[in-house]
Amino acid sequence: MEEQFVKQLLQGDEKAFDEFTKHYRNYLFRAIYSVLRNEKDAEDVLQEVLMKIYGALPRYNGKGLKTWITRIAVNHSIDWKRKIARRKEDSMDDEALKQHASSGKLVELPLLHKETKEAVHRRLKEMPGNYRDVIYAFYIEEKSYKEIASDLNLEVANVKMKLHRGRSWMKKHWKEEDFK
Repeated sequence: MEEQFVKQLLQGDEKAFDEFTKHYRNYLFRAIYSVLRNEKDAEDVLQEVLMKIYGALPRYNGKGLKTWITRIAVNHSIDWKRKIARRKEDSMDDEALKQHASSGKLVELPLLHKETKEAVHRRLKEMPGNYRDVIYAFYIEEKSYKEIASDLNLEVANVKMKLHRGRSWMKKHWKEEDFK
């Protein structure tokens, strides 16, 4: 039955897609709902998943259709959930910024940021030299990994490693109160 669905769908048979949808709709809905735990969201994502499955059919390898469509449904649901979580975070950040702006404190933000940078800059002299340059470039000069790697003649992986080790060193040797 699965092979027949796939063959007909690949030939563009709309009736086969309707049959496919009827046959797997509830199954896919349950898979999606198990991730999202919200009926309305699961319905919305189900429509997207059906279209995604239809578009991905040419890449189907002919083994385990149910497993394949379940993987697509679950992965898409997880991606959707992450996207919604990011939107909530962004809107919360926007709301906090609006509240901060309405309280008249928005002017203080760049000044606080500058003061923190200056405190970090002063304390960098205590840090071992092999971490200091990378930490300085990343946090003070706000350079990307690629830019730092190019400037210091390092591989990007080495920059990441030095940043990680430098952060660990800072956590061990510095206290937050030192920067207030």
